[in-house]
Amino acid sequence: MTNAATDVLTLVVCGAPLAARASDVAAALGAIGWTVTVVASPASQGWLDVDAIQVVTGRPVLFEQRDAHQASGPRPAAVVACPLTMNTASKAGTAIMDTYAAGVLVDALAVGTPLTLVLMVSDRLWRHPAWLGHLATLGKAGARFVSPTTGLVSEPEPVRSGTGPEVVAGFDPAALARTVGAPRRS
Repeated sequence: MTNAATDVLTLVVCGAPLAARASDVAAALGAIGWTVTVVASPASQGWLDVDAIQVVTGRPVLFEQRDAHQASGPRPAAVVACPLTMNTASKAGTAIMDTYAAGVLVDALAVGTPLTLVLMVSDRLWRHPAWLGHLATLGKAGARFVSPTTGLVSEPEPVRSGTGPEVVAGFDPAALARTVGAPRRS
């Protein structure tokens, strides 16, 4: 099956401190009616509690794309990336699909799947000359940006270098879930 399911949401998780809250984010999204699948970048593995995510979602965390002999699942009705690193955001903005996580974002951008991005990029990296162009590409494609400190829609903003633990502690997964909204039932 390749058609979009109205209640399926893919949560993309990248390698940054906020990845430690992935099970909380998945639980908050599930609580408002989403069937959540977590697709994680290889760099996120050290941050994730894979067992907690599997308990919350009822399915394994996916790091690799399915094998050719495996059936594909339904396309998601929405994609949330939390946290989204500069690396994966830049890949998505330039259509580089070298990880499953980046591929999910590129596909969502290509077909117009609603996309909510929680950037976790330090102020040190924010000034890279290519970065503003990647952000502009994502914004023009309709991506919605959410603050990593509040979980609310905002203009893209950097995270002050060295404040990862404070961001993780203060992030509100329920606010992000309210921002995303419940799935539309057909």
